[in-house]
Amino acid sequence: MKRFIGFIKKEFYHIFRDRRSLFILFGMPIVQILLFGFAITNEINNVDIAILDHSKDATTKEIINKIAASNYFSVQLIKNEAAIEKAFQKGKVKAVINFEKDFSEKLTKENKATVQIITDATEPNTANTIVGYTNAIFQNYLHEINKGKIVPYAIGVESHMVYNQELKGVFMFVPGVMTIILMLVSAMMTSISITREKELGTMEILLVSPIKPFQVIIGKVVPYIFLSMINATIIILLSIFVFKMPVQGSFFLLGFESVLFILSALALGILISTISTTQQTAMMVSMMGLMLPTILLSGFIFPISSMPLPLQIISNIVPAKWFVIIIKGVMLKGVGISFIWKETLILLGMTLFFIGVSIKKYKIRLE
Repeated sequence: MKRFIGFIKKEFYHIFRDRRSLFILFGMPIVQILLFGFAITNEINNVDIAILDHSKDATTKEIINKIAASNYFSVQLIKNEAAIEKAFQKGKVKAVINFEKDFSEKLTKENKATVQIITDATEPNTANTIVGYTNAIFQNYLHEINKGKIVPYAIGVESHMVYNQELKGVFMFVPGVMTIILMLVSAMMTSISITREKELGTMEILLVSPIKPFQVIIGKVVPYIFLSMINATIIILLSIFVFKMPVQGSFFLLGFESVLFILSALALGILISTISTTQQTAMMVSMMGLMLPTILLSGFIFPISSMPLPLQIISNIVPAKWFVIIIKGVMLKGVGISFIWKETLILLGMTLFFIGVSIKKYKIRLE
């Protein structure tokens, strides 16, 4: 019995001395519950919307103030109809509220005025929620001004969905699933590459060989680039021919951006590989460390603007966030590089950073 108790104590000592085991036991559940608790929500908060006010009267200003005062929307004003399309293409707003001319006069004389709500339906759930919240604000305003009136005022709300008029859910999920598959498969494939050399005992050969560290890193990445490109091509073809996903923009630009994202995912996998000692550790880090942020913090299911500020900040270091913006812009909005150059540069910078850190870590191991 004493031996058995001693054996149990030994196992506890091993667990408490292994920081990675402690992180998996206690850290991962805490991270997961925080991510799921804060990121998964059907509510919207601080969603960027634009308002085009043709009337510019006291009534429209009062309604705009009510919208801005709510926690649901962050309001900006635009000057003309041409600015609507540009705002959507740049991804600056999720909706535009368009007040008709002489809004207040029509509401007073005819007891009815019209407002149009144009939403970006590349995210159908968010678009429907925005329309619902906006309608609620208008109804609340009508309830206030109709008190004691024999003939009540009415505001006709016309909703219009752009880029996805039928609100097909596949338009939202295909870009997201493509991002997840490319990220996880590419990162996992490369994350075990260098750790495999360590476990098989062939790392010593690389260490004494005349091959430079950057040549080893690039040599590990190159084969997977072609395999991942084939994977991306298959996904895009399935999206087009099976799910009827449109490609409004350039196929060349779509291919270029996909290759860039693949490179960033492969570079991240190599980085994980250089800091991991076993294939099992590398696989676990690439799966658990990348899967949840890619799903929850990329913004393809849940709007990032509705998340707490710390998660919004963290989402900026998730490569999938930028690729989701790019692929939706190219496939659904038909934008060119002039609208997604910032996201492209961020992905390129991340790729170079991951490769640079991987080379540095590999040099440390050479010493």
